[in-house]
Amino acid sequence: MQTINTIIVDDEPLALTLLSAKLKQFPQINILAQCSNGRQALEQITSLSPDLIFLDIEMPGLNGLEVIKKVQTDIMPLVIFTTAFEQYALDAFNVNAVDYILKPIDEQYIHRAVERASTRLVNINEENHEKSKILAAIQSINAVEDKKVVIKDGNEITLVEQSQIEWIDAAGDYCCIHSKGLTHIKRCTIASMLDELDPQYFKRIHRSTIVNLNYINKVTPLSKGEYFLHLNEFEKVKVSRTYKETIKAFLSK
Repeated sequence: MQTINTIIVDDEPLALTLLSAKLKQFPQINILAQCSNGRQALEQITSLSPDLIFLDIEMPGLNGLEVIKKVQTDIMPLVIFTTAFEQYALDAFNVNAVDYILKPIDEQYIHRAVERASTRLVNINEENHEKSKILAAIQSINAVEDKKVVIKDGNEITLVEQSQIEWIDAAGDYCCIHSKGLTHIKRCTIASMLDELDPQYFKRIHRSTIVNLNYINKVTPLSKGEYFLHLNEFEKVKVSRTYKETIKAFLSK
């Protein structure tokens, strides 16, 4: 039996206690955290990456539906809404919730919800296994052909040829990959992104910027040892003093 790591969220302490007690009858349910508001739930989802969340809808501040909208796609858990209000059923359906349980929670409905979550997780694991096989095949192709950057977005996988990447900028744990007029977003740090790329052509020119040397068509010196690199008619990126030696070496060739 697969363990289902779970977070439960409700702004009413008694409701949290009752739901926690009801879930203890299911050996597959492992409660990671109990949250009393939406912001706390968002933090715990990001930190713990649960498989499942029992989520109250009507909460002060950030309500349950707003929590779901703010969760990143790649760490979105399965959701079972718990609420005293019937009018949210359509909203729950629209965000692909596993189930929608009205309070007070009846035993038969919580059994149904846990069973549905278990079935959904099995299907997701099978899909992830197939996706892993596809990624492995892609990586083996990359080993003998022009290397590609693999970008995963939910169930979609996009391949971008390294030779077509002009430049990359980063913000936290995400990188924006600029290629052929399009911007692709990949969840990774700038350092791990650089490790994927061919070091002969891709150089870091700023703490948050990587450039493909093949796309530089003009260099404009600035004060204090900095530069602007012009990549095309509209794009230019700045070289910080920390990385100026990289560009000096490139210009001296």
